[in-house]
Amino acid sequence: MKLTSDSLATHLAERLLPAYLISGDEPLLCGEAADAVRARARAAGFSEREVHFIERAGDWDAVRGSAASLSLFGARRMLEIRLGTGRPGSAGNAALVALLGSRDPDTLFLILTPRLDREAQGAEWVRAAETRGAWVQVWPVDAQRLVPWLRNRCRALGLEAETEALALLASRIEGNLLAAQQELAKLTLLAPSRNVTTEVVLASVADSARFDVYQLGEAVLAGDAARALRMLAGLRAEGAEATLVLWALVRALREVWNARAGAAPAPAWQRRSAALAQAVRRASRLSFAALVARAERADRMIKGRLGGDAWDEMALLACELCAVPALAQPPAPQARAS
Repeated sequence: MKLTSDSLATHLAERLLPAYLISGDEPLLCGEAADAVRARARAAGFSEREVHFIERAGDWDAVRGSAASLSLFGARRMLEIRLGTGRPGSAGNAALVALLGSRDPDTLFLILTPRLDREAQGAEWVRAAETRGAWVQVWPVDAQRLVPWLRNRCRALGLEAETEALALLASRIEGNLLAAQQELAKLTLLAPSRNVTTEVVLASVADSARFDVYQLGEAVLAGDAARALRMLAGLRAEGAEATLVLWALVRALREVWNARAGAAPAPAWQRRSAALAQAVRRASRLSFAALVARAERADRMIKGRLGGDAWDEMALLACELCAVPALAQPPAPQARAS
């Protein structure tokens, strides 16, 4: 049987199989899947748990010996086998096939391994685990699914979150769901009335220096390029996260575009409203396609997908938002080789 991390909970509510193989490279989701199996096993009377870390071929002798021995108190037990690689070798393959072929109703097997590539998925021991029990494949949460994933987690924690706040959080923790879980745990304590806004996210995930990203957005809306560049330099010197700075610039760009189209609500405070009005007056001199392309270049630089200095690229973006001529973009940017 094949399962996903999303379908595992429903499966465990209905039945418990003799063996579970959990594979994947996402520590949070793999850990939660393993915890769910352990909890269900305890509820079913598997009160003992033995954990074996496989680092060399000789470690399989200890696993076989443990499986063949009786529990000291005659209790049902779970044998947890943690593999450092998805290729346990010929000795590991033979040992796992033999273990999974046993019919001891008082022993449950939980096998944890990193992601299995196509060749490893066809191994005999993997087929045995899938036949005897269930194989739970854990996949990373990609960028397109990250905001919905965060929203579901917020709801489970009793939080109501704005989409923009979730997008900001997603931009900071993409590729690290453990960090996401930690940030959400903090938000349960910091969010007033359990409502998550962009202001709450910034207060939670950034130090005081990073609150200036709001003033940076106001500066570029007002067209004050000199002030915007000074703030960028200050934020960089103080160790501000480039992701948050780019978010502020993109937010200002979005406000100008929406206001020019007549679809933007008024900003939250008067000074920013005045700055936005100035930006709308010079909107006809802005090339929004070029601005978006500049922001995309900065984002790729931050993520290491394009060579160059993201801070320099954001400085150019700030100047162009202020309608101050800047350097032309390269016609064909080359991605950094991985």
